[in-house]
Amino acid sequence: MTQQNKQKCGIISLMGEPNVGKSTLVNQIIGTKISIVTHKAQTTRTRVRGIKVNKNTQLILVDTPGIFVPKRRLDRAMVSAAWSGFKEADIILFMLDVTRGFSDGARKILQFMIDKPKCDSPVLLLLNKIDRVKRQDLLSLTEKVNTEFSFNKTFMISAEKGSGVSDLLKWLTVNVPFSPWLYPADQLADLPLKGFAAEVTREKLLKRLHQEIPYQLTVEPDVWVEMSDKSIKIHQLIYVSNKRHKAMILGRNGETIKAVSIAARKELKETLNKEIHLFLQIKVRNNWQNEPLRFSNMGLSFID
Repeated sequence: MTQQNKQKCGIISLMGEPNVGKSTLVNQIIGTKISIVTHKAQTTRTRVRGIKVNKNTQLILVDTPGIFVPKRRLDRAMVSAAWSGFKEADIILFMLDVTRGFSDGARKILQFMIDKPKCDSPVLLLLNKIDRVKRQDLLSLTEKVNTEFSFNKTFMISAEKGSGVSDLLKWLTVNVPFSPWLYPADQLADLPLKGFAAEVTREKLLKRLHQEIPYQLTVEPDVWVEMSDKSIKIHQLIYVSNKRHKAMILGRNGETIKAVSIAARKELKETLNKEIHLFLQIKVRNNWQNEPLRFSNMGLSFID
């Protein structure tokens, strides 16, 4: 067997409801932040691939949008992206937030998986946030969920604290197929730096804004210039649906957008190890959620 044939590579897709900890787990396994995390549901909009190399094995972890009942075109595109991740996976990780229990939403996702054409990929049950419930409740939940779906294995983890993650990583490394690697050994994510920087800014906006506003905005890269002194000049566009939202993002005397810019610039400087000059511009586009280009720039399909 040649050295190349000894390599192993697998696509691992994370499935589940919004905000159960999928992005946190991907960041934990990769060892760095490649997917934004907030306490708000539906933070992840498109599929983000994190890449973990463990000896001769390359694991491609696909952080998919949470699956929920879609109400708008953007919702439908996000759910479609999640199910696309289900179809392409060598191994599927179905994650539950144990503090919610076996919710109706989780049960509907499992039923959809059961109703899908036969899937030969192993499906693992991940019970997340185990540090927040009693052990007896964990065992009861495990039994209940496993009666509804024949999981290949169950892992009890805390994605935030890392508990149980090493055991999961070992299992994935052993069970992915022999295959040439799909990415260079030193690559951590399949996401252009421009896109990552825009996501960092969107994360800072999500953390400062409330109620409906986060779902009425998107952030896109505009200008990216590497200066002679090795610093990077970044211009980004924030699209919102109406003038009221623009005013709220600006804040009194521009305080909110200034705070967002400072927080995003600080994180990008730490991540890229370079000085960052970040410029944010807000544009009002009443119908941006129905513009094909906006979807394309998010990596989503425009769905009627």
